[in-house]
Amino acid sequence: MFRLGDELSVRLPRRDGSTEPGSRELDWLPKLAPQLPLEVPVPLAQGRPGVGYPWFWEIHSWLEGETVPVEEIDAIQAARDLARLVRALQRIEPSAAAPPGRGVALAERDSTVRDWLGRLDCDPRVTAVWERALAAPPWDGPPVWHHGDLDVRNWLVREGRISGVIDWGLVGVGDPACDVMVAWKLHSPVARDSFREALPADDATWERARGWAVSQAVGALAYYTPENNPSLYAEAEAWLALVLSEDG
Repeated sequence: MFRLGDELSVRLPRRDGSTEPGSRELDWLPKLAPQLPLEVPVPLAQGRPGVGYPWFWEIHSWLEGETVPVEEIDAIQAARDLARLVRALQRIEPSAAAPPGRGVALAERDSTVRDWLGRLDCDPRVTAVWERALAAPPWDGPPVWHHGDLDVRNWLVREGRISGVIDWGLVGVGDPACDVMVAWKLHSPVARDSFREALPADDATWERARGWAVSQAVGALAYYTPENNPSLYAEAEAWLALVLSEDG
């Protein structure tokens, strides 16, 4: 990503970019952004592949803000702000053309998660949490809009408070649990509970969201190390510790 003047940014895929026009962000963010309570970078134009660069690229609006560790943010306020965002997404009526998002049934992730668990020397409670999430009733409501990757790397912060959310490449519709899992990414049991108070979720959705948090944590811990990605590795450890703290 490169800044273009004072108000724009240029987004160029580093690898495996699209060779077809359009994108989820280009097609949907202009429609979603006006209905959301936090700032969203809106795509304004798309560039075509050319000599020396093989993929489509985009120009987006520039948002002011920084990405900072969770510990530098008021976690309770962050929980409330993120709950407002998730609630607003869920209230937007998806059209028939809305793309499927990350919120698939957990059973579709089971073999991959068990492979990751096999690579790690995990507390047996981790597998038990995953199996409880798998056993939870699946989402039986209409598919809802979700961001799909609401962790701290995608929060923009100004004056200690989340002002915007970036990286909407996974935006789509499906099970809301994949956004509800952000409750465990706040590193605090009080903030986790504040999120649920601000965005009430039925027990089954909460259990599936907890499973999502476990799956992302073990995926990161199986793939990264404290040497090659120390910040994400530490994040994953924190998510998993908060999940396991609920089991005593």
